[in-house]
Amino acid sequence: MGSFQLLTSPIKIGNMELRNRMVMPPMVTNYGYEDGSVTDRLRAYHVERAKGGVGLIIVEASYVHPSGRGFQNQVGIYSDRLIPGLRSLVDAVHAHGAKIAIQLYHGGRQTKSSVTGQPIVAPSPIPDPTEPETPKELTKDEIAELVKAFGEAARRAKAAGFDAVEVHGAHGYLIDEFLSPYANKRTDEYGGPLENRMRFPLEVVRAVRQAVGPDYPVIYRMSADEKVPGGLTLDETKVVAQRLEREGVNALHVSAGVYESAVWIIQPMSLPRACLAGLAQGIKSVVKIPVIAVGRFNDPQVAETVLAEGKADLIAFGRELLTDPDMPKKVTEGRLDEVRRCIACCQGCIDELFQDHPITCTVNPRTGFEREFTLARTPRARKVLVIGGGPAGMEAARVAALRGHNVTLWEKSGSLGGQLDLASTPPQKGEIATFKDFLTKELGRLRVNVLVNKEATLDAIRAEKPDVVVIATGAVPATVNVPGAQDRPDAQNGNVVMSWDVLAGKARVGNRVAIIGGGLVGCETAEYLAEKGHQVTIIEMLPRVASDVGPLVGALLLDRLGKHGVKIVTNAKLSSIGEHEVIVEKDGSKETLTGFDSVVIAVGSKPDDALAKQLEGAGIDYYVIGDAWKPRRITHAVFEAMRVAHEL
Repeated sequence: MGSFQLLTSPIKIGNMELRNRMVMPPMVTNYGYEDGSVTDRLRAYHVERAKGGVGLIIVEASYVHPSGRGFQNQVGIYSDRLIPGLRSLVDAVHAHGAKIAIQLYHGGRQTKSSVTGQPIVAPSPIPDPTEPETPKELTKDEIAELVKAFGEAARRAKAAGFDAVEVHGAHGYLIDEFLSPYANKRTDEYGGPLENRMRFPLEVVRAVRQAVGPDYPVIYRMSADEKVPGGLTLDETKVVAQRLEREGVNALHVSAGVYESAVWIIQPMSLPRACLAGLAQGIKSVVKIPVIAVGRFNDPQVAETVLAEGKADLIAFGRELLTDPDMPKKVTEGRLDEVRRCIACCQGCIDELFQDHPITCTVNPRTGFEREFTLARTPRARKVLVIGGGPAGMEAARVAALRGHNVTLWEKSGSLGGQLDLASTPPQKGEIATFKDFLTKELGRLRVNVLVNKEATLDAIRAEKPDVVVIATGAVPATVNVPGAQDRPDAQNGNVVMSWDVLAGKARVGNRVAIIGGGLVGCETAEYLAEKGHQVTIIEMLPRVASDVGPLVGALLLDRLGKHGVKIVTNAKLSSIGEHEVIVEKDGSKETLTGFDSVVIAVGSKPDDALAKQLEGAGIDYYVIGDAWKPRRITHAVFEAMRVAHEL
């Protein structure tokens, strides 16, 4: 438990003084109206973070021209008619002591014409590897128009009352596309050597500076390393940073990556905390203006250490502030044990955004629902019995207790956690355990009456006399109905075992293992066993494995499976299991795969709803949540827990 003297100390960016060095970086939410204007939802979301004590909020990438819109309900700053809504957002944030900036953005080739309503544009007519469309090459007149658009957007930001603007020159969007030889193949004065490739970014910065005047803070976000072959590296971006400083930029916000290397933009839990701090340090070594570091900061102590080591001057806590808006206040007040940490699962935020949905958060279901889930004290305290100590049950108990209910939680096993324990067991998944730790501590702090090794029966529930019961009994693994698997042998000794038993350490497997099912659990079980030296083959009936895994997490998972030598057989439907073989139907014919010592079943799960069925017609008020209702992601289970706890 450090003192966090640096993290909580004030700092200036230009003439803007911040109350601490904690920054909320721009994260697209899809909370705006379709025309880019501000909604009540967007305002409430930002107010929650301002109340939580952050020093500076940088509002999400806001498109300066209709051709640059990247998401359906992204914030816009392309028209004067948007100024009143933006001003209402600024005023709401200022009321809680935070400073607020807005990021000026154009998506370039990393968007779609279906979103922009017009052809997408870029420095060169080269499609982004992650997008199918070939962009239109910008003419010099069109370049000038977009430079003017950035300047006009900056003028609007100042008119709306923002304390600063940030120019989005990172992540493979338009400004970065001009700067990078990865995307810019022009042969005129905007392409070729670095001096030419810098021309458009510098013209934008000059237009912004001219629009806002000499004393208004301007921040520039950069990808110090694009992490792609032929892309920008730190050697070049150091030169760029020095030029930006000479042009009057007041701070540099140092990130990495482009869409092709998106795991470096939004880092999954398999990447280490503070993984981009070295890039911030590299940029800081060549400039005198403040440098903001970003890159999986979910631990305030890690952030304090980065500041103490002189690698950066401020720390951007992105998804951590989705997870815990009050983190800055808790750190300032020495309540570190109460901090809920981002687990970098990418489910509620990035996976949803990539589908053009509004973002949320797996471990904080209030994100984006601050108005609906107020955590207000209930006017009618009830005796609440929660049955099941997994994520849904623990969250329901936590929120019900926060709202003033008298809560008891029963868990039939000897410890809390449920599937969180299984989920945190595979390699690279240990971060999930921090969510279990948070919930467990909160139940203790809120004095929830927790009973483990407590079997819930209808008679026991009646004896407890609760006003309402929340059924969160989770799920059980699904089985396969093929010869050789119906009468599954004992998990300790049989050659056919369940993935859950493997991850829980209850089942022994031989050296050569076939895993039936290539979804998330099957792939993670494969990695778990491969790391221990087993020879693993995944057999999946769909055309590809990990189809239920988000693109960032999935890409890294598949890469690791490849490095471990895991074999993958797709389009293969299981027909039967023999002593050392698996027979599958593939391409319309039977195929025998041999040489296996063990077969692991990982074909999903089904609700453990026996107790819920017993309560039907029993005259007891009850709710069913999480996997007990329908097996899905942690995100859904925790959201349902929050919703039900507000309905009690």
